Amino acid sequence: YYYPSAVLVTAPEILFFWVARMIIAGYEYLDEKPFNDVYLTGIVRDKQGRKMSKSLGNSPDPLDLIQEYGADAVRTGMLFSSPAGNDLLFDIKLCEQGRNFSNKIWNAFRLVQGWEQDSNAPKGDEAAINWFDSKLNQAILEIEDHYSKFRISDALMSTYKLVWDDFCSWYLEMVKPPFGDPIHPETYNQTIAFFEKLLKLLHPFMPFITEELWHAFNNRKEEDCIINASWPVATSVDKNILQESEEAFEIISQVRNFRNQNNLKPKEPLACLFTGNDHSKGRFAGLIMKMATLSQFELTSNEDQSATFIIKGDQFFIPLEGLVSPEEELAKLKKELEYMEGFKNSILKKLSNERFVQNAPEQVVAVEKKKLEDAEAKISALQEGIDKLN
Repeated sequence: YYYPSAVLVTAPEILFFWVARMIIAGYEYLDEKPFNDVYLTGIVRDKQGRKMSKSLGNSPDPLDLIQEYGADAVRTGMLFSSPAGNDLLFDIKLCEQGRNFSNKIWNAFRLVQGWEQDSNAPKGDEAAINWFDSKLNQAILEIEDHYSKFRISDALMSTYKLVWDDFCSWYLEMVKPPFGDPIHPETYNQTIAFFEKLLKLLHPFMPFITEELWHAFNNRKEEDCIINASWPVATSVDKNILQESEEAFEIISQVRNFRNQNNLKPKEPLACLFTGNDHSKGRFAGLIMKMATLSQFELTSNEDQSATFIIKGDQFFIPLEGLVSPEEELAKLKKELEYMEGFKNSILKKLSNERFVQNAPEQVVAVEKKKLEDAEAKISALQEGIDKLN
């Protein structure tokens, strides 16, 4: 007999006697407690909050959902709608989200499997590998904390963000070689190691696709299943590299937004100049130039005719000559200035409320004051940019 340490009960009022029978059977036949915890979920309702009912026609057949979206997609769809302590507001669109997530994982696998290895290929991926290693360790600790508190839906969301945002959207883009070029074996092997750890984190939620990919890697034997593999163990987390990465990603995102707003080609090289800290000497400088497609990334004292954005007090400039008319950029800066002034006024109104300042936790008040400080810095920079273009 095998008894898990916890039992999932989906209908407490119906399955109470079933749980009681398991407890009695455990003591009767094995003379031991069969499990330690019983996890009671809320009632499954439709997206309008109504209880599932055949008469209302709002109770989909699980087998039909599995046929259309896949078992993993339905499992994750249910968990997306299952915050701890609340009823489950089920929406079929969550199954679509689960299916899209499965497709994302599969496409990431196909991308990695398609890379050719060559020991003569350039490395240059140390910053990306060190960053994701810390991000993965941080996520493992967070996920384990959610499990310890039975926040299963939160554990899924942390895993989802780690895979979709951090691994697929950032890490793979960082280490991906140019089209047709090989990748260095060390980078490739480390990427496979990361991928396999992610499969272990995903397995409780998506057992079928993870088992399939687990065997696709390294041609494992049939009995060498992921369900028997050891759970990933978190090691050290480098908070400095995580902080630096946030700034680097913000720079890349701002440059990409500039391209999109001005209909510039993704592969057209741009120059990005800045004042303040010398970001060109940071460990992510090369990745910023690669992922933002920059031809120049360095300190400057010339701020004329440039699109401006601010990140943590440092000003960044993209020269406009030959790209965007100064008139268009001036209109954008004025519109953004108007928005930031409104944002600043809303914070000032909140901080001028004595009841809020006295009753709110110190951390909340400190966050609002930091927002005000950042808003004032951005308003100042926007005003400088407008003055230069006038």
